[in-house]
Order: sequence, then C-alpha cells, then structure tokens
Amino acid sequence: MSKEKFSTLTSTLIPLPVENIDTDQIIPARFLKATTREGFGDNLFRDWRYDGDGNSKPDFVLNKAKYSGKILVAGKNFGCGSSREHAAWALYDYGFRVVISSFFADIFKNNALNNALLPVQVSDAFLKKLFASVENNPATEVTVNLESQTVKLPDGSSESFEINPYKKACLINGYDDIDYLLSQREAIREFDLIHS
Repeated sequence: MSKEKFSTLTSTLIPLPVENIDTDQIIPARFLKATTREGFGDNLFRDWRYDGDGNSKPDFVLNKAKYSGKILVAGKNFGCGSSREHAAWALYDYGFRVVISSFFADIFKNNALNNALLPVQVSDAFLKKLFASVENNPATEVTVNLESQTVKLPDGSSESFEINPYKKACLINGYDDIDYLLSQREAIREFDLIHS
C-alpha cells in the first residue's frame, strides 16, 4: 500500500522530553488486538494520556491545548523495548509525520520508515535547543526538509540528519517496498535482457 509523499513539512512541535520511551508506553500491549492500522492513534500514550476511568490527564502534553502539530520531539532512546510495529502505526494514526530525537531504537526506526513516519535523529545539543524553543514559544514552527535532510528553526539555525537513501526515495515518492520494485520494472527488464 503506497503512502502519502513526503518532501518538506513545516509544523509546530509537541514536546515530550522523556528519555527511554518504550513501545509499550507508546501503545500498550492490551490495544494490539486489531489487525488494521487504523484507530491506534486513539490509544497513543494511553496510560499517560488517561486515568483508569478514561478521563484525560491535564498535565500530559497531548492534552494541553497550547501544543499541537505534526512533529513530536522526544527524549533520547525513543522507541526502545519490544519490536511492535503498532507503535509507528499509533503515532502516524494520531497525526504525527515526524518524530525528532537524539537516538532511536533500530527496530522502531525501521518500522517508522516503513510506515511513512520520518524519524529524525539530531544531536543532543540541537534536541535541547528544540525543547527550549517550544517551551519559550509553543507556536514555534520547525521545517523538516527531507530532500536536503535538514531540520531548521525560525532563527535560521539548522542541523542535518542521516537517512537510508532507499527509504528516502520511498518517502519522497510515497512508495512502499512493492511500489518501489514496480517503479524499477524497466530497469529490471533491461538487466534481465542483458544477462539472460
């Protein structure tokens, strides 16, 4: 299934300055019964967002009206723990298109890239700057440019990030793995003709 194309996103940020956020905190195991990707956003950070009676916890960042946006900025070692792909599904279904951190668990990072969610790894210093910017002004907008692989703040400061070239091409074109192979049909045919 192809996804929406991603090239540049300018958005406000939702700050979650907590380190070692694991996939069970992102989407608790008791919500993994569904077989489709839709609806997981309702239970994103469920135990942090709601109390036992299902009431919103006013102190949690997703419940604060002053914060909004398609970019989640999280503490170091985001997505650790179990390998559940549902964590990426929940973040995407909630509306996030980018997660910025100074370190991602490898399996989460790959799951995110496979589900049109861009994990952007920045330095600890730049991450602190992002947190400070949104704390000073919740309306701060950041631009994530996938083509140039940069994250830019309104003051002009920016930092570059790494991404697998194949996954970059998939995100820019809205491809999943099958779509990418289909896009290479002619090259595959030519290779087959030359080498058969």
